Amino acid sequence: MKWGIFMKRIFAVLIAVVMAVMVVPSASAADYAQLTNVRTGQHPTFDRVVFDLTGGRPGASVSQISEPTNCGSGKPISAPGAEFVEVRLQPADAHSYTGSRDLRPNLVQVKSVVFTCDFEADLSIAIGVKDTNRRVDAYFVDGPLRYVVDIYHS
Repeated sequence: MKWGIFMKRIFAVLIAVVMAVMVVPSASAADYAQLTNVRTGQHPTFDRVVFDLTGGRPGASVSQISEPTNCGSGKPISAPGAEFVEVRLQPADAHSYTGSRDLRPNLVQVKSVVFTCDFEADLSIAIGVKDTNRRVDAYFVDGPLRYVVDIYHS
């Protein structure tokens, strides 16, 4: 009798583990954003940086910082720019992104695009700009999902 109860408990635990492994990641993966590409472009009055994404739409924030730093070590990241616009996407990652993590476009304002964090669903990228206190607009575009950052020339 004791052996039967023990086997039922083991079986119940195994079922719970298998369900947790199979169900939880697939449910959360739909809400997660994955970076697939980074593009830059120059327009008559602004420079544009576009982050192509798949998956769910993450939360996003943009802030101006004086220097990009690595989120893990806290060490400064060397990149051109008098000031930096830090883009933060959460929950998001760039684990499968195969492009450069240190872009150096030669645009009017955008001088660098460097990854500063890709850890535990926190994706941060710093955009180095030529002049300080630039006007910045940032917004999502759907179909396909993109996060767009426009940095104005003057």
